[in-house]
Amino acid sequence: MAPKKQRVEPRTLKGMQDLLPEDVLPRKRVVAVIAEIFERYGYTPLETPALEYLDTLLGAGGEGVNKELFRLESPEGEAIALRFDLTVPFARLLAQYPDKLKPPFRRYALGPVWRGDKPGPGRFREFTQFDIDCAGAETVAVDAEMVSVMCAVMQALKLPSYCAVINHRKLFDVLLEGCGITEEVRQKHVLRVIDKLAKVGLDNIQLELGPGRVDESGDPISGVGLNLNVIEQLLNFIALKAATRREMVQRMSEALPRTSAAAAVVEEMRELAEALEALGVPDEHARFDPSLARGLDYYTGPVFEMVLPTAPEFGSVMGGGRYNQLVERFLDRPIPCTGMSVGLDRLLSALKKLGLADTPATVTQVLVVSIGNVPKAESLRLAAELRAAGFRTETFFASRKKMQMGNQLSHADHYGIPVAVIIGEDELAQGVVSVKDLLEGKAGREDISDREAYREAGKTGQVTIPRAEMITHIRRLLALPDSAQAAAS
Repeated sequence: MAPKKQRVEPRTLKGMQDLLPEDVLPRKRVVAVIAEIFERYGYTPLETPALEYLDTLLGAGGEGVNKELFRLESPEGEAIALRFDLTVPFARLLAQYPDKLKPPFRRYALGPVWRGDKPGPGRFREFTQFDIDCAGAETVAVDAEMVSVMCAVMQALKLPSYCAVINHRKLFDVLLEGCGITEEVRQKHVLRVIDKLAKVGLDNIQLELGPGRVDESGDPISGVGLNLNVIEQLLNFIALKAATRREMVQRMSEALPRTSAAAAVVEEMRELAEALEALGVPDEHARFDPSLARGLDYYTGPVFEMVLPTAPEFGSVMGGGRYNQLVERFLDRPIPCTGMSVGLDRLLSALKKLGLADTPATVTQVLVVSIGNVPKAESLRLAAELRAAGFRTETFFASRKKMQMGNQLSHADHYGIPVAVIIGEDELAQGVVSVKDLLEGKAGREDISDREAYREAGKTGQVTIPRAEMITHIRRLLALPDSAQAAAS
C-alpha cells in the first residue's frame, strides 16, 4: 500500500498578502490614474531590482529600518537584502549612471518593498510603493510641487477629504540646538520618538523623551534622557496650531531661538507657503504641522505626509521629503533631491473602506455561451469576431456535462461578466445570436422569492438579433461609443 501523501497546508506569510482579481483590477486602475498625473508633471518611469547589496541599504534609513531589513545571501555568499524603499536605490542610480541621469532629473517608479514591521490595518511587510523623485534642484518650490502632485492624486481619485501635513526637519535641529542638544545621534533619537506620536500618544512620547518606558508587551523602551525643561519646550513646539500656513510660519518663528539658522529655515517655510499658494493648493488641503517628523534618517529638509480625516486608522497614505545628502553615500559630491511615495496598499485599503474602489473579479466584458451541438469551432469563430471588434471576450470551456446554459450563465454571474452572447443550432442556422444583458437580468431578480417568477425574470434583457447587428447592440449595452472599436479594450 502506497504511503499517504503528505500535503502542505496552504498559508500566507505573516504581513504578506495574496492579491485576487478583485484586488488587482482596482489596483491597476488606481495605478493608471496616478501614473497619468506623474507624467503630467514631467516624471519618467524607471525601475530597479528588488535586491540590493546589504551595504547599499544598511544605515540609510536609520536604526529602526536596519532591524526591519529582510537579509539574504547571494549564491556567491554576498550579503544582500530586499529593498526597504525605492528612494535609496534611486540614490544609487544617480551615482552609478551620472552620464545618463543628468540632473535635473525626474523619475517615477512602482514596485514592492519589504520591511519587518508589525502588521496592522493597511500595513504589510511586503507592500507596494509608487514614487516620484526630483534630483538636482535645491529650491523648496520643488517640494511644494511634490505636495501639489499628492493633492492632484487625491482629487483624481475623488477623495472627499484629504490633507497634506508638512514640516521641516531643520526646525527640530535649530530647536534642539537652542536647547543645547547638538549630538546628531541624540537629535535623530528625538525625531524617531516624535515620529511615533500618532501611534503611541503624547504621554508615551513624553516618557520616551525622558527616562524611557515599558511597552504593552512588557519590553523596556530606552529614553532620550532629556530634562523636563527641554521636553516641555519640544512638546509646546509640536503642539503649535494655526488656521493658515502663513500664520503657522509666524508661530514657528516666535517659538524658535533667535539664531541665523532659525531665520534661514523660517524663510524656507515662508517660501514654501508662497509656492503652494502659487500652485493653487488651498490651506484646507495642505497645512504646516510642527509635530510631523517622519522616521527615516535621510531626510534633511521639508517633509510631508497625506492623511485622510475620514479614514484615520490607515495613517499616512503618501509621504516623503527632501534628502540632500543621501546620494553622498555613493558619490563624492552632493546631489540635492526630494521625493514622495504613494503607499499603494494603504491607499487602496482606505479607498475600499470609503467605498471608492470598484472590486470587479474579471476583465471580461462578453461571455460566449454555446448550447446544444454547436461545433466548438463556431464558438471560437464568434469569440474571435467579438475580440476583433474590441471586446474583452471569454469562451466557456468545461467538460460536456457542465456545458448546460445554466452553468455557463452562473459562471458569468460569479465573475460579474456583463454580457452573454448565446449561440445554439437554431441561431447558427438562422444567422442570429441571443444577446443577454446579465446585469439587467440580475437586478430584476434581486427581490423575487418565487422560483417560477425568478426564472421568468431571468429572461429580462435578452434579445435575439441578426448577427450583423450584434456589435452595435453590445456597444450600446456597455455604453461604448459606436465609432471607436478601441474604446472597448
